[in-house]
Formats: sequence, structure tokens, C-alpha cells
Amino acid sequence: MASRYSPPPSRAGFPHITAPRYTSAGARAERSTMRLPVFFKRIWKYPQMDFEMAIWEMINLIIAPKKVFRSIYYHKQTKNSWSRDDPSFIVLLTFFLTLTAIAWGLAYTPSFASIVRLVFSLVFLHFLATSLICATAGYYLCGKFLKVPQQGGLGRAGIVAGGGDLEFMYCFEIGVRAFFPVWVFLYVIQYFMMPLLSQNYWISKFVGNSLYLIAFTFYSVITFLGYNALPFLHHTEVILFPIIILVVLWAVSLLGFNVAKHVVELWLF
Repeated sequence: MASRYSPPPSRAGFPHITAPRYTSAGARAERSTMRLPVFFKRIWKYPQMDFEMAIWEMINLIIAPKKVFRSIYYHKQTKNSWSRDDPSFIVLLTFFLTLTAIAWGLAYTPSFASIVRLVFSLVFLHFLATSLICATAGYYLCGKFLKVPQQGGLGRAGIVAGGGDLEFMYCFEIGVRAFFPVWVFLYVIQYFMMPLLSQNYWISKFVGNSLYLIAFTFYSVITFLGYNALPFLHHTEVILFPIIILVVLWAVSLLGFNVAKHVVELWLF
């Protein structure tokens, strides 16, 4: 008697179809391709920018920088992304740098062409290019050497080893935020103190060189805090090592090298 159930047809001759795999690399690629256009599109949509948050970050980058990156951690919990789509911080700092460049130009190189050149130099070379270079270096070096190994153990905050992705836009945001104290000390405070700093007195060297030490120490500390906020990175304290070099160079410079005077001459001429 024939069986009531026929055997399933042979799969021979049929194409083998598998569901597409959504790998972490694919997810990262999709997130990057989706997030970058949104970030740049919002540059032209001022009503959508959170300038109040940007100003809060700027204030706290000087008085309590840990708060800034603690808020970024909360952003990760709600948006599932370390980087933000809000370009308000970059837009605001670019505006401040433009005003600063005009002020420097009017004071020291009062010609239209010189002021335009100075605006371009401060905004695109000093700020954006430097931030991109530091972001690229941080993205590559931290991703290669500071990421928790894939095998064994947990990262900070219980993150499984190798379980986090370093986002380039987040690295860029670290560089942008680290530049803000540099702008405060070297583009604003130094501007008002140049009548003293340009002199050949020892106190001029001490104050001017100390401004550069403070500015770049802030840069190193904020960069460290930015990467240290990522629980899948370890040994991020190595980012603070340049401070030792800065202190040594600062001490040596007090023997007779006026950093402020020589650097400003390079800016302006």
C-alpha cells in the first residue's frame, strides 16, 4: 500500500537560497552611509541645531570636561550611537573662529586679502584640518592598539571583549571639542595679552609659554576623556603621555624662547 505521505521533492536542480547576513561590518557601513549625510545636511538647517547644548558643552569643557562625555554616554544609551548628528558645536566654533580671525586681522594685518587669508587659515587649517588629522590618527591607533582583545575578558562597564565599534565621526567630535580650549587660550586670551607677550621680558615668556602649555594640556586631557568614555577601549591613559613632553618643553623654553611671539608671527605672515 502506498504511503499516505509523499516524500519531499529532491532539492537537486533548485538554486540554494540563503538569507542575507547582516554582519556588524555591514551594520557599521550602513550606519556610516546614513549618518554622514544627515550630519552634513543639518549644517544648513539651523532651526534643527541644539545650540543651547553646544554652549553647555563649551562651558563645561573648561570647568568640568567629564560632564560632556558623561552626556555622550547617555546619548549612546538612547540613540545607539556614540557620535551625534547635530553639527551645532562645529558651526558655533567655526563662527567664533571667524570672528577671532577678523579681530586678529584688523589688529595686525589690516587688509581685506590678509583677513580673508587669516579666516581661511584659522578655520580650515588650524581647526578643521587639525581635527580631521587627529580623528584619523585616533580612529586608526585606538582601534588597532587600544581596543579590548577579541579573546577573553570583559571591557570596562561589562562590555564583551571586542564588542564595540569605534566610530570615525565620534573621533572627529573628540578632536573638535578638544580644540575649544585651544581657541579660548590661544586665540582669545592670547589676543588680549599680546601687548605683554610680544615683549622680551622673562615674564612675557613665562605667561605666553604657559598659555600654550595649558591649551595643549587641555587638548590632551579632553582627547583622553573622549576615548576613555568608550568601554571597549583600554589603556587609554597613554593618551596623556604627551603632557609629560609638553611640561619638559615648557621648562626648556623658559630659558629664552618666546613661543607666543614666534607662533603668532607664523600665523600672521
